[in-house]
Amino acid sequence: MYKTLSIAAFNGLLVVLLGAFGAHALETRIHADLLATWNTSVHYHMFHTLALFALGLLQRDHAGHAGLQRASHLFLAGIVLFCGSLYVLALSGVRALGMITPVGGVLFLAAWGQLALVCYRLRKA
Repeated sequence: MYKTLSIAAFNGLLVVLLGAFGAHALETRIHADLLATWNTSVHYHMFHTLALFALGLLQRDHAGHAGLQRASHLFLAGIVLFCGSLYVLALSGVRALGMITPVGGVLFLAAWGQLALVCYRLRKA
């Protein structure tokens, strides 16, 4: 529980830092389409950081629940692969990195599916 909350809090710090960096340092230094890619990454990073935080709170009532732990790992892996690949793509311009991004997207889908399944099962318990 506290591990998930700590990871979420660190990601919150990181996403605000990266968002500010994009808005202030990159705005005039990279092409507009790459800045849009950066901003997409920041948005997805924030949404899924909030999901991680919510999972941490849910884990308070269901400590050690394997499904919640699995969902948090999937969300974190999605952040690393989806958002990380977009951040690096925006900074480097290497379009081949875009091939990694969908893997992160699938991990996000799996995380949301896992969370839905856990919540459904908890409702029935």
